[in-house]
Amino acid sequence: MKRTIMVTSLCALVVVVAFSIFLGTRHPITEATNAPSPLLGKMAPAVKAEKIGGGTFSLKSERGKVVVLNFWASWCEPCVVEAPNLSTFAWQERNKGVAVVGVVFNDTVSAASAFATHYGSLYPSVVDPGGAIANRYGVTSPPTTYVIDAKGRVEVTLLGAVSVAQLERVVKRVER
Repeated sequence: MKRTIMVTSLCALVVVVAFSIFLGTRHPITEATNAPSPLLGKMAPAVKAEKIGGGTFSLKSERGKVVVLNFWASWCEPCVVEAPNLSTFAWQERNKGVAVVGVVFNDTVSAASAFATHYGSLYPSVVDPGGAIANRYGVTSPPTTYVIDAKGRVEVTLLGAVSVAQLERVVKRVER
């Protein structure tokens, strides 16, 4: 009986150690994935909506700038990961002809507002009641990011949490 318990315990320990080694050596995804989209190369769908905290945002008024349009939600774990990256990028690019704008995806205004306050959002986010904006862009889950060139065309679609370095590379490519 003692031998069975000892063998079972040893087997369980081996499984735990093997699993720990597996988790410690795998390469986690640290950047969003480029994704195909029927919008690529086409004019970005219109976005005119109320900003969290008041005021209105219009994508059309941002012509002449590269726009990073990020769909996010307070309940989305990858959105929590990317929130500081988007704020850092928005702050870096604030005077360089690049605008970062969030679109709240399938979330309440109060939860989104609390999220933006908690994570110190340095860019505006708009409310998308009924998901009309998300539908026009074909967004099915957050985080999804579109990079729109200065002429208003969708140039890049990214699925997953974006990093500052990835946004820098993508925007540099779009600005050319």
